[in-house]
Amino acid sequence: MKRIAWLSRSLAVLALVLAGAARANTTDDPADLVSDVANKISTALQEHETEYQNDPQMLEDLVRKDVLPLMDIDYSARLILGRAGRGATPEQLAAFAKTTESILISRYAKGLLDYKSRNQIEVMPTRGELNDKMTRVRTRVRLHSGDTVPVDYVFHKTPDGWKVFDVIVEGISYVTTYRNQLMPQVEQLGIDEVTARLGSGSLQLSD
Repeated sequence: MKRIAWLSRSLAVLALVLAGAARANTTDDPADLVSDVANKISTALQEHETEYQNDPQMLEDLVRKDVLPLMDIDYSARLILGRAGRGATPEQLAAFAKTTESILISRYAKGLLDYKSRNQIEVMPTRGELNDKMTRVRTRVRLHSGDTVPVDYVFHKTPDGWKVFDVIVEGISYVTTYRNQLMPQVEQLGIDEVTARLGSGSLQLSD
């Protein structure tokens, strides 16, 4: 399905956006955070494309170092678990979040290799006032065909600043997509078994 197939690639766009922001951004507005670094995406890919192609681990290291600090993986994991996470211990939640983190890092890196520098990202004006619980930064990604894909990044305000906890591609949320796949599994098998299967690769998540 087109919308779901674009998920990993759009997450990769976010990875590049936030990688620049982690090094240079001091804004308290998440829309400015995206705007300030979106124009650096093409340059970053052009400068390092060969290295990334030859060494995919280099991309994973980039995501882990520069992107994770600006994402709220723990909060995303709790949303993915939904009601199936009720009663889970802090240790179980942490293990599940760590496993989903590893999956996202891998998918970001693979998506970056597919992203081409001539694609363009337009950051749309913010609607209304910032909401600490949920502020959506809307962007439009222009494809080679000339079509545009809406990609929204959902932030919330934490004690450590604005953090991304969801990405919505053409109306499809990655949190919702993964919850629909994993919550029934957790309810049936338990969080420990699902975490173990995700970690071993015996349970795969579709885009």
